[in-house]
Amino acid sequence: MWRLYKFIPALTGSLLVVFLLTACKHKIDASDKPKANPPVIVDAMVASAKPLSNIIEATGSVVANEYVELHPEASGRLTYLNIPDGKFVQEGTVLAIVNNADLKAQIEKSQVQLDLAEKTEERYKQLLAVSGINQSDYDAALNTVNGYKADVQYNQALYDKTILKAPFSGVIGLREVSIGAYVSPTTLIATLQQLDKVKIDFTIPEEYGSTITPGATVEVETDATKQTRSKAVVEAIEPQINQDSRNLTVRAILQNVKVSPGGFVKVYINAGVDQHSIMVPSNSIIPDDKNNQVVLVKGGNAKFVNVTTGIRKANNVEILDGVHAGDTIVVTGVLFARPKAPLKVRSIKTLDQFATLNNNVSPE
Repeated sequence: MWRLYKFIPALTGSLLVVFLLTACKHKIDASDKPKANPPVIVDAMVASAKPLSNIIEATGSVVANEYVELHPEASGRLTYLNIPDGKFVQEGTVLAIVNNADLKAQIEKSQVQLDLAEKTEERYKQLLAVSGINQSDYDAALNTVNGYKADVQYNQALYDKTILKAPFSGVIGLREVSIGAYVSPTTLIATLQQLDKVKIDFTIPEEYGSTITPGATVEVETDATKQTRSKAVVEAIEPQINQDSRNLTVRAILQNVKVSPGGFVKVYINAGVDQHSIMVPSNSIIPDDKNNQVVLVKGGNAKFVNVTTGIRKANNVEILDGVHAGDTIVVTGVLFARPKAPLKVRSIKTLDQFATLNNNVSPE
């Protein structure tokens, strides 16, 4: 009995230690449990099909209908220069002459020799008719005539190269040389551009290639401040799609509109009748390497779906596939949403309300 009492204190101490360790373990286990993340607060909109104006807006550049840099074909000193800066000149107008006195003299000399050779050939022809000379003498005289004719033509061609004429009617640019200057074929004298009609080159996405054909009419806005539009006729479409941008290059002709080549214009193309489409704000689209995605609210959780986009407006994007009317689309807080994670919808706004909010946000 005495021995049992002896072990009671030790036994009691061991039980106390076991109890304390068990309590600490339960406490540690309770603290190790992860806390549930609070739902992400988002703003959303309900998808609905609305009328969409199917007008494609593109950027274009103005190109002169005809453009040429005026260079002399021969080297020498300028003896005549008729370059009225910024003035209109008619086709065939003599603009510059390089010193050609030596060629002119050579042509006159060859012409005199040709006249004498032709008279000789005519006399030999008459003698040959009465057997006064043999055939070889007449052939030699005829050959001499042909040789002098070739000399005249050759020298005349060199002479023509010294005279620079306007290849078409147009507006002369700024004069780059002065009379008396020594010029060569690499010397730029001026430029000549035809401006009564101009070319408008613009690009459109390849999916709209079937909506525009040669002969179609587009509207061109040449002055953004006045917002005036003019009609232009599509002349041609580049058959090769740009490998980098996947765009088609289109050329239209704009007539009787004062606009400077090299300028920037906006082009509006009617791609067909108006249609009903689902539009969403641009910031609700999540770009990916392969697909675009939007976040839908399904049962209070986030659901990521792939979508096919269409026409892009200033703040909105058309959804062609992936979203249906009645779906709730997350617009703000998109970057914080996670697949199947809970969402808390703070407000439901319309597409127009989101557009107003974006327009009212001032840059920092």
